[in-house]
Amino acid sequence: MTDIASNPGVLDDVVSAFQIEGLPVRGRVVRLGDAVDQVLTRHAYPEPVANLLGEACALAALVGSSLKFEGRLIIQAQGDGPVRYVVVDYDTSGGLRGYCRFDPEEVAALSEGFTRPGAKTLLGGGVFIMTLDQGADMDRYQGVTPIEGETLALCAEQYFAQSEQTPTRVRLAVGQVDTGEGPKWRAGGILIQMIAGDQSRGDTQDAWTHVQALFETTGEDELVDPTLTTPTLLWRLFNEDGVRLLEEKPMRAFCRCSDERIAVVMDSFSAEEVADMVEPDGKIHVTCEYCSRVYKLDAPAAA
Repeated sequence: MTDIASNPGVLDDVVSAFQIEGLPVRGRVVRLGDAVDQVLTRHAYPEPVANLLGEACALAALVGSSLKFEGRLIIQAQGDGPVRYVVVDYDTSGGLRGYCRFDPEEVAALSEGFTRPGAKTLLGGGVFIMTLDQGADMDRYQGVTPIEGETLALCAEQYFAQSEQTPTRVRLAVGQVDTGEGPKWRAGGILIQMIAGDQSRGDTQDAWTHVQALFETTGEDELVDPTLTTPTLLWRLFNEDGVRLLEEKPMRAFCRCSDERIAVVMDSFSAEEVADMVEPDGKIHVTCEYCSRVYKLDAPAAA
């Protein structure tokens, strides 16, 4: 553990765990710079869609960084709205990748007003899903709750309340910031959870109410401010009680696509289907929907 007052902190692409001194409340803060900018600029996302995907990236980092196994956390929301689905794949080594599928015309029509459309408006009626993947030898665990609220933060709070009965508060922020090299996407988030009371702790509700009141003062601008360190942010929020940094985990953008994985996908198609995929240049073009990398494969020889 680190004394927060003496720790300058890492500015970007890191998740930091913390504990409120003497209170049954723990939490995590994520600050994403290049990692989220790489994810959001791999496709020509409209601003509301990029914002939604950025929220999902920050949320996946907040939740995934607490996992105690080697594997993956997949956060997904899907519905019948202009955004058909948003998905982020978090690897417990700290990797993030994400993708949104959407109807450009429907999103444009929603974006004509003064208020940026949020999660519920973009996704419509649907579900919010968290999937834990501990590898091929273990069954996947999946929790599903309805989409409610205009941010994925509200979806996550409902998920924890219903699926895990853990009082949880989440705040997420996404924005473009120009630090002299042109505007780049940034994302940030903060999560707090109440530790259940027991015989030694007694009732923890008053402490939870107190910390929530301080949490509510978090500004979205603070979460994406490139000059504000995590220790400074936490000190602003919780210096009344004291707060201590625990471990920090670096984040990065990544993708799972590879020649080998593409080959496995192609093996799932019939010879007739593969023949129909051949482009005028004689190659089969396969584009990864996550990172937009294009694989050009030789057409199979005629039998």
